[in-house]
Amino acid sequence: MTQVVTVRRRALEASEERAQALRRSFADSGTLVVNIISSPGSGKTTLLEATLRRLTAGHRCAVIEGDVATERDADRIRALGVPAHQILTGGACHLDARQIEAALGTARLLPADILFIENVGNLICPTTYDLGEDFKVALLSVTEGDDKPFKYPAIFARAEVTVISKIDLLPHLPFDLAAVEEQLCSLNPHATVLRTSATTGAGIDAWCELLTERLGKKRLASAPV
Repeated sequence: MTQVVTVRRRALEASEERAQALRRSFADSGTLVVNIISSPGSGKTTLLEATLRRLTAGHRCAVIEGDVATERDADRIRALGVPAHQILTGGACHLDARQIEAALGTARLLPADILFIENVGNLICPTTYDLGEDFKVALLSVTEGDDKPFKYPAIFARAEVTVISKIDLLPHLPFDLAAVEEQLCSLNPHATVLRTSATTGAGIDAWCELLTERLGKKRLASAPV
């Protein structure tokens, strides 16, 4: 058992070293990197589609997609004219820094102003792994029930931004939005919480403004004195 734990710890340490190297590289290039994490079916790809339709007029964007199988999500992004690379994990429940490093070495994703990483649909495994991102985004759809933050606290405690999606469905669901936002605040009082609907466009402008603001701050911080 001790040997298994040691091997896993070494693997995590190696992944962390790669993540830090990626972070330095992204800082040098001024690329904002966003790691989006959610359950399957929460609307990650749909949110990205709505986001890219607004951002690509003035910003170079690229996407890394993580899935167990199929290139469907990457194909949806490519259909918008945005460079996308699909990582197929073959059963693994998360992406790691080695896979991101390999994707950047083989796919023509950079240079980019914003690199989105759509992680494998899972609220547990991806939380632990640093991919060199600037921040994690937790996506929570109203169709999942209003107790998700307390059931899976780690991701909502670590994410700098939580996006509540599919709010156009609220009139049809027993989803207590105020209770969810209270849970989120108790787990991470400093996180930004946004309400969105990719269907109606509600909240998408605010989400895009957050991204461009974060990009501007990163560029300013990395600018030579």
